[in-house]
Amino acid sequence: MFWNEEEVSEPSQAPDAVVDLAFAIACRCLPVDHAYALSNALRPLVPWFDEEPRLGVHSIHVAGSQNGWERPAHSPDNLLMVSRRTKLKIRVPRARADDLIACLTGQRIEVGGQALAIGTAKIQPLSRETTLLARHIAIAPERASSTDETAFLATTAQMLQGLGIRIRKALCGKVTLLHTPTGPIPTRALMLAGLTVEESLHLQSEGLGLHRTLGCGIFIPHKGIDPVKPVA
Repeated sequence: MFWNEEEVSEPSQAPDAVVDLAFAIACRCLPVDHAYALSNALRPLVPWFDEEPRLGVHSIHVAGSQNGWERPAHSPDNLLMVSRRTKLKIRVPRARADDLIACLTGQRIEVGGQALAIGTAKIQPLSRETTLLARHIAIAPERASSTDETAFLATTAQMLQGLGIRIRKALCGKVTLLHTPTGPIPTRALMLAGLTVEESLHLQSEGLGLHRTLGCGIFIPHKGIDPVKPVA
């Protein structure tokens, strides 16, 4: 954990060079670990899927354990029930948004053996919140081990410095493996607080680390630091 108190700047107008597209979906359930299956299903539908470095596919998020329901263990073999309000979100440069909407609207795909229909999309601007969370951060094995928390935080601090961002407050979660045909990818959740608005927008636009199309390195707003727990 890193922690350094410092004042941050006041919010400014969020730019729209990069946006999130929130697609309505019809889907009964999905594998808990669906990152590879989702990416693999979307790839043939978008000709420039692997050519756009700022395209990021959010994991389809379903609420955690509550009301007596226990969230299954993270695995491609365990299933999550998907509510009608759940969205498929994809981060993309605004200049690509209309084309991506045309590519995906009305399509039907299969994600880990589960049918998923993609509906209409709404464009959502990036958040001006200064506390951000990435559910998965993947770093190159040669840079540092994701299994060592201290090394992970040191490496992400260096990566953030490369973007002109200095860590002030940071918490990371336990290691979570994303399963792929070529082997599991170790990731950790990372929460950053005390960012300036400009840093927040820049980090959301650029992302951090590897495997953006597998939902890694994509930062979303988090309302506060106190309730944060390690993210599985």
